[in-house]
Amino acid sequence: MNPVHPLRPDALSQGVRQGVCDFADNRVARLLGIRYPILQGGMAWVADARLAAAVSNAGGLGILAGGSMTADLARDQVQRVRDLTDRPFGLNIMLMSPHAADLARMAAEERVPVVTTGAGQPGKYFPAWKAAGIIVIPVVPSVALARRVEQQGADAVIVEGTEAGGHIGDLTTLVLTPAVSDALSIPVIAAGGIADGRGVAAAFLLGAEGVQVGTRFLASEECPIHENYKRLVVKARDTGTVVTGRSTGHPVRSLKNRLTRRFLDLEREGVGFEALETLAVGSLRRAVQDGDLENGSFMAGQSAVLVKAVEPCRTIIESMFRDAARILDRSGAYLLGGGCRFPDMEGGRP
Repeated sequence: MNPVHPLRPDALSQGVRQGVCDFADNRVARLLGIRYPILQGGMAWVADARLAAAVSNAGGLGILAGGSMTADLARDQVQRVRDLTDRPFGLNIMLMSPHAADLARMAAEERVPVVTTGAGQPGKYFPAWKAAGIIVIPVVPSVALARRVEQQGADAVIVEGTEAGGHIGDLTTLVLTPAVSDALSIPVIAAGGIADGRGVAAAFLLGAEGVQVGTRFLASEECPIHENYKRLVVKARDTGTVVTGRSTGHPVRSLKNRLTRRFLDLEREGVGFEALETLAVGSLRRAVQDGDLENGSFMAGQSAVLVKAVEPCRTIIESMFRDAARILDRSGAYLLGGGCRFPDMEGGRP
């Protein structure tokens, strides 16, 4: 139901020639009031006011991580990001958090411009958020849930493939993006495995109208994580991540280390949930704050292999969209509402 390709052809070609990217007619950019249709993932213990403001100031949508924060702590982060930018920003609420209801209420009170949600059903919060003028964008793992939140009033959805870091689902970005795009009329934002302009271009060709990126922003100058964490991301190999927790029903993708090996050994031994939970408690904090290479949980997606350097958020975003525009223009994919037109195939002849 979505237009397959949401960029305006004349703006794209002109933008490439001028060395800039014009996404003025992109539905995600218009909806959020941003220059580039990119959202920074709301990564727990990572996405603070400084990172979110840097992304927003660079033309994307920075997102604060609600994580396991109390509403008071999150409110402080909201106020801080407003001190650092006058651009739109968002708050991610993990609905399995014990503070989810309080965070939802605080978001409405503070009139946070955008709320993204994950790990649960957000519908019961929609009326209060809509009354506060908040744009609501749930993360969805399936076509069925995507349809449900659209019917409940979601403004867009984020589809996150299993390539992503942190808590993941089963479907790949390559499959989930077009499947959900075909089913909805609201914009679809692709996530999982996207770290450069090639990923952005691929997402648009699959029917997405924007991207959400997490792992690439781990290796940004403004990201508050420990330097050990950033170095691990930059040095990651293609086989450098692993999924733990499948036996618990809560799979998590992280960079391989002693902790992930121990976790997998215990899962193979069939130990109970409590023992695994004890091993995991505090491990993300140990990675983010302490840089504990052996006992930290260094959550990151498979796209870490594509990350080559630590750079400012502005450089990351501008290079991604400049490269994406060039790729799309060079490929002959003129983005005309109904699909691609390849000049050498006009008239039905290859």
